[in-house]
Amino acid sequence: MSQETTIHQLDEATVARIAAGEVVERPASAVKELLENSLDADASRVDVTIEAGGTDLIRVADDGHGMSEADLRAAVRQHTTSKIDGLEDIESGVATLGFRGEALHTIGSVSRMAIRSKPRELASSDPVGTELRYEGGEVMSVEPTGCPTGTTVEVTDLFYNTPARRKFLKTTATEFAHVNRIVTRYALANPDVAVSLTHDDREVFATTGQGDLQAAVLAVYGREVASSMIAVDAEDLPPGPLESVSGVVSHPETNRSTREYLATYVNGRAVRATVIYDGIMHAYDTQLGGDRYPFVVLFLSVPGDAVDVNVHPRKRDVRFDDDDAVRRQVEAAVEEALLEAGLLRSRAPRGRSAPEETQVPTEQSALEESGRDSSVGESTAVTESDPTDVGAEPPADTVSKSAPDVGAESPVDAETESVTDAETRSSPSPKSAEGSEYEPTVRDSSGRPETPSTAERSTAETSISDRSTTEASVTDDSAADAIHERKFTQVTDQQTLTGETATGDVLEYDSLPPLRVLGQYADTYVVCETPDGLALIDQHAADERVNYERLQAAFADEPSAQALASPVTLELTAVEAEAFDGYADALARLGFYADRVDDRTVAVTTVPAVFEDAIEPERLRDVLTAILEGDRESGAETVDALADEFLGDLACYPSITGNTSLSEGSVVDLLAALDDCENPYACPHGRPVIVQFDDREIDDRFERDYPGHGG
Repeated sequence: MSQETTIHQLDEATVARIAAGEVVERPASAVKELLENSLDADASRVDVTIEAGGTDLIRVADDGHGMSEADLRAAVRQHTTSKIDGLEDIESGVATLGFRGEALHTIGSVSRMAIRSKPRELASSDPVGTELRYEGGEVMSVEPTGCPTGTTVEVTDLFYNTPARRKFLKTTATEFAHVNRIVTRYALANPDVAVSLTHDDREVFATTGQGDLQAAVLAVYGREVASSMIAVDAEDLPPGPLESVSGVVSHPETNRSTREYLATYVNGRAVRATVIYDGIMHAYDTQLGGDRYPFVVLFLSVPGDAVDVNVHPRKRDVRFDDDDAVRRQVEAAVEEALLEAGLLRSRAPRGRSAPEETQVPTEQSALEESGRDSSVGESTAVTESDPTDVGAEPPADTVSKSAPDVGAESPVDAETESVTDAETRSSPSPKSAEGSEYEPTVRDSSGRPETPSTAERSTAETSISDRSTTEASVTDDSAADAIHERKFTQVTDQQTLTGETATGDVLEYDSLPPLRVLGQYADTYVVCETPDGLALIDQHAADERVNYERLQAAFADEPSAQALASPVTLELTAVEAEAFDGYADALARLGFYADRVDDRTVAVTTVPAVFEDAIEPERLRDVLTAILEGDRESGAETVDALADEFLGDLACYPSITGNTSLSEGSVVDLLAALDDCENPYACPHGRPVIVQFDDREIDDRFERDYPGHGG
């Protein structure tokens, strides 16, 4: 006896809506598909009109090839296309932007759509074209109509029949930001096509279509950005699949806090690819802070069989057959352009140029970086400290300026080699927080912390400098002997951060575990002993958490704001300018007050005051782009969510950075402030503040359970 099956075929309407959900995620997805169709139709002009972020109306009009009535009827059927004939066309590399034959069918399945089109060959002989109306996946009518050459597609009431999808759309401003990103990408990729974008009856931007990439950048990003762009044109690349890399990249000082403005293309298709982004950012090296990104319009040419464009439902991602080679080629191309413009240096300020914060490498700092505890006085020679002197530092290697080679690299090389990738992407030098009971250690003119041990060392150096050159100078061999001797004759008492003998005092906390401070590792992590093992505390993340909760308290009632002596005018990009009006109230809540000067310019009159410093007016741009990043699930559309995210970013600025030497008192005060926090275990961005290693884990790492080694 046969059993009744529960597996059944879905009806065509359900299948169509499921497929539409994969292709048409939001209004921007529909705009992308329609814009690609217009460009594939050899249009010289494309006008995109949007209402209510695209939920009420999307209209894409072009002057391309156009379609006959028969073509229109076929175009709205599933998997119909004029762009490929079969699998071999995909495998050999798709030359067109669209190729799946899904766009019109899937968009029409979740909207009310009208298509008006007239082929070019009928332009003079017949003024009448065809209009097809398509609703919820069904053809409602096909009629003759008067229309210009080309195709116009109007999409209204998007997701009217899929309310769950419509409910999860974000605000109008955020949805339009996604539309703007798509239209901007293709306008920059096709400077020979005149592309315009209008939102709610206001023209956002319009390119000239004269083939000038610089003019296209000017139209969508503004004069300030356009004037900072540097040409990239590289065909002589390292080995790899790319044939050429061309386009423009911005001066390091022209940047934003988001990847929004990294526009990258593979064979004319706008794509996202981590390997390309990595190559770009590596090329900038130390010229940008860890949270800053340049403006980029970069075109990669690659043989069709070396890249797969069919790995994402919306064709946003691509896959290369050799990612590492692509990364190297992109890095080389961008680096060459920056070098030719004189913008790459071996050492540079981190983030924005700030000469007063830039450390000047010295022999002393270089030797310290290479692991030696040496002291360089004003004399021409430095000798060993007397290990019997009370309070003296352990014996140090001795060097002579006349014979600098003591097994260490030159000062510049040593410092350069010691700079890790994490360090070069770190924040600028720390600023102390108002009302904070701890401060980063004061440094002397050579960049060293002025601690008691430093003062003692300075006194010892003065007396040492009077000794004869013969006593001061030593050979490489004797210096090496001194190192080995010191390894095994050094006093083994645990020292505090100031070089004194540790007391062994354990600090008791309510939220944190009991901690005994042992020292600093890499001038970045505080090393502590706990009752159950060891703990490493990230000093920047800890201070960031402290400052974040202080800012939360300060902003709870009314943010502190500071009026500027004179307004600061800022030129905004198209997407920033469009968001400004919608979020003026949110900006004011944060302490930013600004007036619109024209379509692309605002005048900032008041800025938030954080601790003892006022935020730079330029940060208003970062707030706008943060609002509109759009893909983050937490959403920054509400004022409260926006304010909280903004405070998390602000907390970073005055916080102690990594690679900063602290005194023991500073560490104790920091830990006390951290213990008072509501959540002392994570920074406002979610990174861990403290990492613990229990005794069992440590024993396991040393294999202390090995037979015969249990002691």
